Amino acid sequence: MKSSIIMLATAAALVATVSAASATSRSAAAPAAKQSCTFATLPRATPAGQQSLYGHINSLTRKGNHYVLRFDPALLLSGVTANRASLEDTGSGDVPNDTYTRDETHKLLTFLVPAGANVTVLTHATCSTQTTVAKLAKSTTPRRRFWIRVRIDTVRSIDEQYHP
Repeated sequence: MKSSIIMLATAAALVATVSAASATSRSAAAPAAKQSCTFATLPRATPAGQQSLYGHINSLTRKGNHYVLRFDPALLLSGVTANRASLEDTGSGDVPNDTYTRDETHKLLTFLVPAGANVTVLTHATCSTQTTVAKLAKSTTPRRRFWIRVRIDTVRSIDEQYHP
């Protein structure tokens, strides 16, 4: 009986020591991990008088001190809404990753984008990284999807949406 208690106490002390060492190494590594990869919650909160739109960038061209964005809006659906929309559009209600994009018209909208607008793009699949409108204009493709936050005709932010 005494040997069982001693073995149990020794095992508990060993687990506590390993756990404390592991927590120390995790907390030391956490700042480095946070610096290299952040996750954006999208769409961004939209203040009164603004709206968030999801879709893809058809073109983003410089014009004077700003850019002109031609944007193809779409609906990013999930859950039952995604399943039913997919069934109506494709004949199949199977929705991978519980999201379905309905892009009905492909009619483009035009927005002005200040050169200093907030822009985040994805690196390493899901890591959000700040970039500039100029860099985005040189690198965007129609396959990439974005959330834009707009007030009247001016884009306040552009954020790339992860889509597997």
